[in-house]
Amino acid sequence: MAKLTHLDAEGNAVMVDVSDKDVTERTATAKGSVLMQPETLAMIRGGTAKKGDVLSVAQLAGIMGAKRTPDLVPLCHPLTLTSVEVTLTPDDARNAIDITATCRLAGRTGVEMEALTAVTVAALTVYDMCKAVDRGMRITHIRLVHKAGGKSGTFQAD
Repeated sequence: MAKLTHLDAEGNAVMVDVSDKDVTERTATAKGSVLMQPETLAMIRGGTAKKGDVLSVAQLAGIMGAKRTPDLVPLCHPLTLTSVEVTLTPDDARNAIDITATCRLAGRTGVEMEALTAVTVAALTVYDMCKAVDRGMRITHIRLVHKAGGKSGTFQAD
């Protein structure tokens, strides 16, 4: 059975020591969605939200979230990201905004948490900017879909 890497033998929380790991190119992609009323999606598409351009602000918030991950998740290493891409795509059939974030770096530890944080912060920003008209929005299906690099190799979600 796999052991948790963030706990020592006594069960205390520890930051994983990555000093002996090789520097490799690492990438991670996460996805998630915000489900909403059709009218809310139309407002976002039309650019008529009172707080401004929802998609642009949420994209920027996602990028900023990736960069702030170690400030939000206690045992994450501060990383020098070389790239953060966040896209928000309206889906009329599902009344949703689909969010994808990809983070990259050359380093000793992966960027999965940064990609997941980017999606989460972007989704929270969509919610915040539209909650006045749709408090029933649902943030859903946030997950890692791909990671590459490092000793554990490549992961691809089904």
